[in-house]
Amino acid sequence: MSKLLKFALGVDRISEQFGHVAAFGVLAAALISAGNAFIRYGFDISSNGWLEIQWYLFAATVMLGAPLVLKLNEHVRVDLFYGKLKGKGPVYVDLVGLVVFLLPVMGMLAWLSFPLFLKMLLTNEMSSNAGGLIRWPAMLLLPLGFAWMFLQGLSEIIKRVSYLQGKFEMNTHYEKPVQ
Repeated sequence: MSKLLKFALGVDRISEQFGHVAAFGVLAAALISAGNAFIRYGFDISSNGWLEIQWYLFAATVMLGAPLVLKLNEHVRVDLFYGKLKGKGPVYVDLVGLVVFLLPVMGMLAWLSFPLFLKMLLTNEMSSNAGGLIRWPAMLLLPLGFAWMFLQGLSEIIKRVSYLQGKFEMNTHYEKPVQ
């Protein structure tokens, strides 16, 4: 197996682990939300920290779960003609989308969000809400998530090129969503 393909499969394994973290984030956010509602309406006690941790967990769910969605080929597509393509046609469309759109946008967003994270980390920025949380852990999810989506995009490109060369077997089945 080529080194690039090993790299791609390694990125896939880490994306799966991030997916587990994202799934835990959904569960934790739901439990915290329910607990917070119970305490707020049952005991008339509230904390902004509990409200903010929910959006931290939502950020983790989205930013760490999105690369797994791409890996599983369940991402959103603009399906004007994709579903009608046969054979290797969809793989070529995927490659164009990954190279022309995904990689440049994810690279730019990772690059632009890192200084914001660094500023929040160095200044130990806090929420302006009473009882609010420090902000850098949530902000870390932006450069991390965008950079990992970039790497997952590279993984997808490597796998598709290997598939076109006959060196990698992948499921290219696409089912058009019911509308």
